[in-house]
Amino acid sequence: MKDRNDNQVLDILMDAKEAATEIWWKFFDWLAVVSWTNLVIVSLIAMAIGGALGMGNVMPPLVFSSLMIKSLAGGKRRAEIAASAAATRADVEALERRLLEAEMAALQAQIEPHFLFNTLALIGQLIETDPSQAALVHGHLIKYLRSALPQIRQPGGGKLGQQMEMSRAYLNIMQARMQERLSYHIELASELEHYTFPSMMIQTLVENSIKHGLEPKTAGGHIKVIARKIADQLQVEVSDNGMGFNMNADDGIGLSNIRERLKVLYGNKAQLVIEAPPAGGAQVSIFVPLGTKP
Repeated sequence: MKDRNDNQVLDILMDAKEAATEIWWKFFDWLAVVSWTNLVIVSLIAMAIGGALGMGNVMPPLVFSSLMIKSLAGGKRRAEIAASAAATRADVEALERRLLEAEMAALQAQIEPHFLFNTLALIGQLIETDPSQAALVHGHLIKYLRSALPQIRQPGGGKLGQQMEMSRAYLNIMQARMQERLSYHIELASELEHYTFPSMMIQTLVENSIKHGLEPKTAGGHIKVIARKIADQLQVEVSDNGMGFNMNADDGIGLSNIRERLKVLYGNKAQLVIEAPPAGGAQVSIFVPLGTKP
């Protein structure tokens, strides 16, 4: 019975020690980050309360000790706390970036072979029926790959002009497949060509326009890709006059991926805007800070 009581006392003492240790470190961390002005105010209030409670002899040494601790060790502890918080944020951001880049790479791995096989099959067919057209499609495929491969290796971002050229090459290939069912217009001012823009996003929007907007439509349609400088933002708009966009439906893998990447790269400074024009079709715009590199 006595041993059990002793054990209970030891448990209570251990719990009290852990609680006191936790309180001490919380108090120490508070000392490290609180301003001197606030510390002086809190100290005066504590001394006044202590005097009213009959603890006038206890509070001055405690206040003096707190001031000394902050003076001697507060700066170092504050730096440690800031460094730890920064390291945690950096680790989280790096993990999010790696995750999103892995998701994008997986998405590209699903899309690219399908597109490449279809294009190579088209070239093989044209070699027999229209050799000159086969040579043109072959040239467009080379331009597409030259633009696409660097972006796949560096998914963070690339030059806007390069990404527009990639979409142009892709649309030329799709035009050879769809013939008169597809026309397009790309508008990019020369002063915008060298701005950084997140990789593969424009291409994803163009592919969505083809797949969901124009291919299901018997008559096909027209795609416009326009880059604009609006105040301190860069806007790239992809629109079509195809089947339209169901505003009540989920974004789908491609658009969801774009939203998440924009959030990680720019926080609330970038956005993806989806609209259904009154005349029909779909219009999707990406807004990013002008001149900010991902």
